[in-house]
Amino acid sequence: MSSCATRRSSSTVLKNPSSTQTNTSNRNSPGTTNTSVRKPTSTSGLSYIDQFKGIAIAEMEKYGIPASIKLAQALLESGNGNSTLAREANNHFGIKCGGTWTGPSMTKSDDNPNDCFRVYSNPEQSFKDHSQFLLRKRYEKLFSLNKNDYKGWAYGLKEAGYATNPRYPELLIDLIERYELYKYDLPESKSEKIAREVKVETTIEKKEEKGEVVQAEQIKSPVRMVIHEVKTGNTLYSISKQYNVSVDQIKQLNNLSSENLSLGQLLVISK
Repeated sequence: MSSCATRRSSSTVLKNPSSTQTNTSNRNSPGTTNTSVRKPTSTSGLSYIDQFKGIAIAEMEKYGIPASIKLAQALLESGNGNSTLAREANNHFGIKCGGTWTGPSMTKSDDNPNDCFRVYSNPEQSFKDHSQFLLRKRYEKLFSLNKNDYKGWAYGLKEAGYATNPRYPELLIDLIERYELYKYDLPESKSEKIAREVKVETTIEKKEEKGEVVQAEQIKSPVRMVIHEVKTGNTLYSISKQYNVSVDQIKQLNNLSSENLSLGQLLVISK
């Protein structure tokens, strides 16, 4: 339970300079709609994207998972890299120890009190392992989409059971368009797409034959998290009351050392 001082305190909402910029860019993605004003972005989000856009693009070139989708998922699931798993295990997607994993691990309360999670030597390994998680029959039809079709991927992931939050596709799309992550999605020729689809199909079949594929839920729980976007006038206390959680819980989930907030900042409320 938070103290009286915590309840009375007001966290400062800092305006991000990018919140007033006009978005005049045209996207090469299906279903494009232009907006006159770009939504606020957070400095931590921009830094995170700059750090990991390279590995996201490299994995896209290998398998066709849009870089924008991987980055948006990572932003959501790691809280811009501030989650306990991201900080202590370099695990940015909540991948568990199931399957053929023989590497280091850490235990953390999730579906069960002492669930086992994979520990990576660096974050890039986590991004690569996330691709391997998606290379299974459940998600196979997504790889037939164009690798710059981030909207198709967003809705397809939800349909395939990746997340239980009904707004998961909209959350991904909002992040992609707010941070202009679609600019990292590279188009491909028809022949390149065919070659990539064959490679993905072969990879999935080989994993099945070797018995490397176990039930998805044994390795990664469906994303259920509740996310709050900081708006003008929000304080940690007002947000905690809105969701009936403690201020300390929000600070712990998001690795916050102060109560200062930024417009557009994404806060994990519950996992």
